[in-house]
Amino acid sequence: MAGELLKVDDLKMHFHTRDGVVKAVDGVSYTLNPGETLGVVGESGSGKSVTALTMMRLIPMPPGKIEGGEVLFKGESMLTMKEEQVRDIRGNRIAMIFQDPMTSLNPVYRIGHQIAEPLITHKGMSKKEAHARAVELLEMVGIPNAASRARDYPHQFSGGMRQRAMIAMALSCDPDVLIADEPTTALDVTIQAQILELMQALQKRTGTAIIMITHDLGVVADIANNILVMYAGRAVEYGSTDQVFYEPSHPYTWGLMDSLPTHDLTEKSTLCPIEGQPPSLLNVPSGCPFNPRCPYVKEECRTTVPELRDLGDGHLSACLFAADPDFKRSAADCAGVTR
Repeated sequence: MAGELLKVDDLKMHFHTRDGVVKAVDGVSYTLNPGETLGVVGESGSGKSVTALTMMRLIPMPPGKIEGGEVLFKGESMLTMKEEQVRDIRGNRIAMIFQDPMTSLNPVYRIGHQIAEPLITHKGMSKKEAHARAVELLEMVGIPNAASRARDYPHQFSGGMRQRAMIAMALSCDPDVLIADEPTTALDVTIQAQILELMQALQKRTGTAIIMITHDLGVVADIANNILVMYAGRAVEYGSTDQVFYEPSHPYTWGLMDSLPTHDLTEKSTLCPIEGQPPSLLNVPSGCPFNPRCPYVKEECRTTVPELRDLGDGHLSACLFAADPDFKRSAADCAGVTR
């Protein structure tokens, strides 16, 4: 498709351990165009972060091993590039906001120095020019007294300010793609809203494409163009935000929807958690990986591995019965009765 900035095609990343092979990413595909936002959602352990880290070539190998697939950035393979080429792209053309800014920021270097470093490395700026730009970036992300705070260390910043500093660092080189891995985790709701608004404003200003990784569908509801739902290392549903929210086609997506709190205080607003736990990726169930937790499971689901199928207009689902007009979500029953 014309205009594709990033294309991930059937990517597989497995970890070879003493206990066996962990299929952390087992066939994930998506595309990202300039200026778009892709939401990648799913429970912890579904493979969201590992997919991004694999794409960035940040997984140690061994124990990791890319078993198949392709990652194309502007038509060039990220997986076959020399390490020097990848380092030139990483932090420059593709940047990442990591999940925990406290462990991502170096505690012994000042915030301004850490933001200036990629500018010196990738843009060839002098230390003075890079520091001045670092102060500008801190101001841009809403840090008060930026010139003074640039001399502070990470422990002197609050959680929200550290996250803003990480965003400033990620945006320092005007990347084409920004990967945000749970950027609002552990932040209070007011700061969460500010961070999301900030990312949207910066996207409008710079045209950066964003991959938003989160376990919370509510986070991506208003900002994503497309949504990829992952479970047990696989993509189980993909489509536009409207398709996934208003026409969800996979029982796992239904479960995520039923788990969302609403403002409706009637009896129908009772939260309905998904029963059970995600499977061990060392021993993924046969057939559909969601079948042990699926309230709609049929015998065929236990033996046949479903592939993503197009339901129309680019809406994909990995449920064997998604195209069946009689297979619809029924009213959720939180008492544990089949839904």
